[in-house]
Amino acid sequence: MLKNLSVWNFALIEHAELEFGEGLNILTGETGAGKSILIDALSAVLGQRIGTNLIRTGCENLRVEAVFLLEENSNARKIISELGIDIDEENIVIISRRIARNARNNTILINNSHVTLNALKRLSAALVDVHGQNENLAILREENIYSLIDSADKNIFGVLQDYQKIYSSWRSQVKNLEDKKRAMADSEQRLDMLHWQEQEISQADLKPAEDEEVENELRKLSHAEKISEHVEESCQLLDGDSKFNILTALAKVEKNLADVAKYDEKLNPARKLLEDAAISLREAYSDIHSYADTLDFSPATLDALQSRMDTIWQLKRKYGDSVEKILAHLQKVRAEISAIENFDSDIENLQKLITTLETQAKSRAVNLLELRKISAEKISKTVQKEIRRLGMSKAKFIVTVEPSENLTANGGDTADILFSANVGEDLKSLSKVVSGGELSRIALAIKTVSAGRADSAATMVFDEIDTGLGGTTAKVVAECIAKIAKFKQVLCITHLAQIACMADTHLQISKSDDGNRTVTQIKTLDAESRVFEIARMASGAENDESIKNSRAMLADAKKFKLKQSM
Repeated sequence: MLKNLSVWNFALIEHAELEFGEGLNILTGETGAGKSILIDALSAVLGQRIGTNLIRTGCENLRVEAVFLLEENSNARKIISELGIDIDEENIVIISRRIARNARNNTILINNSHVTLNALKRLSAALVDVHGQNENLAILREENIYSLIDSADKNIFGVLQDYQKIYSSWRSQVKNLEDKKRAMADSEQRLDMLHWQEQEISQADLKPAEDEEVENELRKLSHAEKISEHVEESCQLLDGDSKFNILTALAKVEKNLADVAKYDEKLNPARKLLEDAAISLREAYSDIHSYADTLDFSPATLDALQSRMDTIWQLKRKYGDSVEKILAHLQKVRAEISAIENFDSDIENLQKLITTLETQAKSRAVNLLELRKISAEKISKTVQKEIRRLGMSKAKFIVTVEPSENLTANGGDTADILFSANVGEDLKSLSKVVSGGELSRIALAIKTVSAGRADSAATMVFDEIDTGLGGTTAKVVAECIAKIAKFKQVLCITHLAQIACMADTHLQISKSDDGNRTVTQIKTLDAESRVFEIARMASGAENDESIKNSRAMLADAKKFKLKQSM
């Protein structure tokens, strides 16, 4: 619900604050006072395109701010959550929009978070429903006709959800089948290539980390002569033929210390260390000698290793920079080969699944169609009754739902509105026969009937609803708007006293000038002030007779609203 609208430097308005209440909020005033400017200001904060020509003369920018109170579980709350914007505990949403002469200074804020114009439009559609000539055309769109039908019967929602779930799965599998068939057309050539890759990698018989092992062997063989020399020299130094080798010398030292121990035991610790060292050196000699026995530096071995490394390098260049990646690619190739070779069975299984899903979807679509026909008939009668009350006494209004050959996201049917304004005229699609004035009253009738829908916007705006109306029709329009105001907050600009007297909150718009500037002013009328304003609107004068008539109109309006609340 719209709580407050603040406007700065907008056309004739220097600064204005409007407080709105629940129910019907009426804006009245002399022609040219600025009533339409306020609707333009509200449209601006709802995301309509606004030119810099509306910036008040002498100012660099205009600003409009609207404060909304959100309802629990409303579509607007869901959209704000999707936009990542926080809402306080009071459920208040503040939308602020600034239009500057320099477009770089334009801003749109929702609860102090910057948003795009598209995001604002998306949110505003869930906050406010504007009833104007352009907006009335929306009822001609099929998705809105479906919304009208489906919202009239709570049972339709569950059936529609079930259908759409199956329909979505069916369409997904159809696309999957199309993708597989396209892939199958190219599969023969692809299969040849995959088999060649599989054979090339498999024949290499790679082992994990084999590339590192081969590189190490190659490095060793590339330095074979030096390795052999160092190993041979090390063996000689440790225990060679020379009498000066380390182990022989160490044995002599051990013998000398053993002789010393006969006379003095102080060197026994040193002797023990030498014994341990001798054991370690003999183990080292054994390892070095064993290593020397394994050395094979034949050119054939080097050639074989180099050839193996070339094979691995070629595979790395094609399939990955490590043996692990090459082997992973091999598994992927084998899986794709299996998938291609199983195309026929996969396609057959998919076709069976698609047939099953299509049968299920058609069955749900039939159920949906039957429910919609019942709902459409009910809606047709209710809306037609309202249309006839609105001055088109011979009009016929029929919402049709007919089976279709094709399934869509909406079901297995098509929806339309047929209309005839006069006796003897054939029923034709509303989009082809209705005039602007007729469409406005039809839209009002539809909104009157569907005002209680929980998924619709909490605020409704009627702009120029009274154009061309008078007499009995004007009274009926007023009653329709009052009915809607039972369920929704309504904002309405009007020149008709019949509509104005239904107000729950009555705002009067006027303008004045000080000789230099023209200023639009707004005030909320109390009960007595309303009497004089209704008198002015009804007769153009404030005299005893017009005031008496005004009080009578207000009393009748009060009785009507009281009756509606029972």
